[in-house]
Amino acid sequence: MSHSNTAFHDLLKPVSRHEFDALAREHHQGQKLRCASRWDQFLGMALSQVAGRQSLRDIEANLQAQQGKLYHLGGKPIARSTLARVNEKQPYQLYEALFGKLLKRCQSLPGQRRFRFKNPLYSLDASLIDLSINLFPWARNNATKASVKLHVGLNHERMIPEFVSISDGKQSELIAGRGFDFPKGSIIAFDKGYVDYGWYKSLTDKGVFFVTRLRPNSIYKVLERREFIKGQGVTSDQVIQLNSAHALKRGAPRLRRVGFRCPVTGRHYVFLTNNFKLSARTIADIYKDRWQVELFFKAIKQNLKIKAFVGTSRNAILTQLWIALCTYLLLSFARHSARAGWTVQRIMRVLQGNLFEKKTLKELLNPDPPDKKIEPQMRLYL
Repeated sequence: MSHSNTAFHDLLKPVSRHEFDALAREHHQGQKLRCASRWDQFLGMALSQVAGRQSLRDIEANLQAQQGKLYHLGGKPIARSTLARVNEKQPYQLYEALFGKLLKRCQSLPGQRRFRFKNPLYSLDASLIDLSINLFPWARNNATKASVKLHVGLNHERMIPEFVSISDGKQSELIAGRGFDFPKGSIIAFDKGYVDYGWYKSLTDKGVFFVTRLRPNSIYKVLERREFIKGQGVTSDQVIQLNSAHALKRGAPRLRRVGFRCPVTGRHYVFLTNNFKLSARTIADIYKDRWQVELFFKAIKQNLKIKAFVGTSRNAILTQLWIALCTYLLLSFARHSARAGWTVQRIMRVLQGNLFEKKTLKELLNPDPPDKKIEPQMRLYL
């Protein structure tokens, strides 16, 4: 077997070294790097993400132990002081751009639709990443807290973060949401934190559909009562006009109000959408599927290193976060080599102890079944 054919080597295959070096030249600051390259930085930080390394010393020791295999990846061990300096000084935008390159490749992967409609479905949400106010004073939100905020538009078909931005913890979710350019015909599910009547109009004008919750104190006029299938939890289906002074000033369009009672919990929900074609039950199910973005945030916080950081500057934090997101996309590629139903968490557990095994990802994540011919013989030893 080829000496370079390790699981880590296979995991990094979607990263074009030619494109990476071009991005590294574009996003370089200061004098030429002597002791290490940006590729060495990426190998060390990506290894820390997948292998669960918690500190610069831990990363350095692990790289030293795998020096021969790093050579065949085009890299070399990097000292912890050098890695800390590169993380602090060299622009994080390299990895933001690399994320964009990997995303384009991920978008070509086969997906799985949960609904019959062909519209691309996205969930929009944000999650705070808490930081120590003593170690990260630049991320201060108030007198006692510091944080950054990860904003994501998750594609439900491939379960990948197709729209991403990172802001300080004080920035409103709505500001980042309005900055995402969702494709025409897509459907976005988001919670009540994204209420903006002017944005509703902008989305409608662009041919983008949304599903959200109606605020309890919203003022509206019922224009039409639509028929709906009873016995599916739907309690109402109406065409309304938001007619508060603020809504009219912002140009709120005509919208659809769908009432739904959950048959399991008995709770009643009221949804708001600009889609008048899908059934009322489908509108309710779309909002329910918004839970996928919550599962995404849970997965990356539990499995990737975005809560314990190996640097304290803003650039170092953003470098680590963007490399973590790049790693998630690489794991999304790996999921297509695994058995059906495998989660990112399960893939991570397998990879952690086998990164430098001389096996392809397909061999590691989808092993051949045991030879049935030898099973009777094996039973003699049980």
